Amino acid sequence: MRVQQVDGGAAYGLERRGVISALAVAGIAGPIVFVLVVVVQSLLHPDYSQVKLPISALAAWPGGWVQSANFVVFGMLTIANAIGLHLGVRPSRARIVGPALLVLSGVGLMISGAFSWKAVDGDFVVPAGHLLGALLSFLGTGIGFIVVSRRMAADPRWRGVAMYALASGIAIVALFVMTFALVIPLGAPLHSWGGLVQRVTLAVWFPCMVVLALRLLRVARTAKEPR
Repeated sequence: MRVQQVDGGAAYGLERRGVISALAVAGIAGPIVFVLVVVVQSLLHPDYSQVKLPISALAAWPGGWVQSANFVVFGMLTIANAIGLHLGVRPSRARIVGPALLVLSGVGLMISGAFSWKAVDGDFVVPAGHLLGALLSFLGTGIGFIVVSRRMAADPRWRGVAMYALASGIAIVALFVMTFALVIPLGAPLHSWGGLVQRVTLAVWFPCMVVLALRLLRVARTAKEPR
């Protein structure tokens, strides 16, 4: 029987590929788990309006701690995926900026979970910490996609999704700015459609995150086998 020994460099290569694959799976699972929890929570509270209210409002209903935990878990998975993208995309001049912004987005999600919406005397109370978390998560994701798309464009393995990441990032930033201008202020034209506008934004964010994570998984699995 022939026994093939793996040297230290090859073992490190195998370990690195395994780590990147795991981080990619985090990016795939994050949006899926988040959406499933939101759907279940929404079904449990028939008086919750998908069109009018943002997802964060679910934390103000009985059992709202589930949605708070959902934000925290999604934030951790987002951070893991951002680290995976940093490891899996060829470095560029501004090598860490894009992934760092995506890490900031994950931190923002965790902050949003820590400072949840509350219901007081029939009205919603939104802590300042939650608003900060939303700012970090949406802008961190949008700008992060834009910046990391430049690294992807310079890497042949990622070039096919670079434009998609760029377009998604621009759309997320534009929708978030529109939210602050036309949705959040009382009496704003789209104030009663806040939940729908947020879901449109997430319909841009989540598929892009999954597509990039799938590409990361493919890159990790098809990397040159160590000898």
